[in-house]
Amino acid sequence: MGLIKEPLNVDFEVDPRPLTEKERKMISAFIKADKLKKAKMIDRIKSAKSRSRTKVN
Repeated sequence: MGLIKEPLNVDFEVDPRPLTEKERKMISAFIKADKLKKAKMIDRIKSAKSRSRTKVN
């Protein structure tokens, strides 16, 4: 991962405290849901491509 340049007049602050168990679970649930959403989208795209190929032939 490379460095990110900060835009002018914008400060990024990082909270140095460790995550609570609740926060950790919320982040984990969000990541799982996002991965599932992306997987469904990829499946939908693949099935649409295969349907379009069968219609042409």
